[in-house]
Amino acid sequence: MERYKATLMDEPAVGRALKRIAHEIVEHNNGAENVCFVGIKRRGIPLAHLIAQNVEKIEGTRVPVGALDITFYRDDLEKKSESPEVHPSDLGFSIEGRDVVLVDDVLFTGRTVSAALDALKEHGRAASVQLAVLIDRGHRELPIRGDYVGKNVPTSRAEFIAVRIPPYDDKIAVELHELQ
Repeated sequence: MERYKATLMDEPAVGRALKRIAHEIVEHNNGAENVCFVGIKRRGIPLAHLIAQNVEKIEGTRVPVGALDITFYRDDLEKKSESPEVHPSDLGFSIEGRDVVLVDDVLFTGRTVSAALDALKEHGRAASVQLAVLIDRGHRELPIRGDYVGKNVPTSRAEFIAVRIPPYDDKIAVELHELQ
């Protein structure tokens, strides 16, 4: 169970962070011609679409967006559930030789990103893989860091970050909750 503590980012703040991330991606990659976005299911997918829309406004280039399900690549699969819910990955494009930007909502231990890197290998060999996250909350267990970070939020392990975004939620926000 969790208890609401605070709203860390409202919709305008999230929008500004995603625009900044889009600008940083374009700058780092010298444009967007070779870039593609891969959202990590669940909330990484709508975030990837929002960043791609911002890149299109900046560059006039439509960047492909795909979805990656990492369920079977997790190292804690047996702890999560005996019958995990699996969604198909849907890239719809080749990542071969592309600059792939993995997108997720919260970077915590790094294990989700590690699983995503393993899953991504099934789809080809990218020229580079970069990581964009809306929130970095610390507590890394693996040597993984975000290349593009919306906001760093130091947390305790007794806290939980909830990213609210449609279609999963009725608003766009980042909230801090306390685990009870």
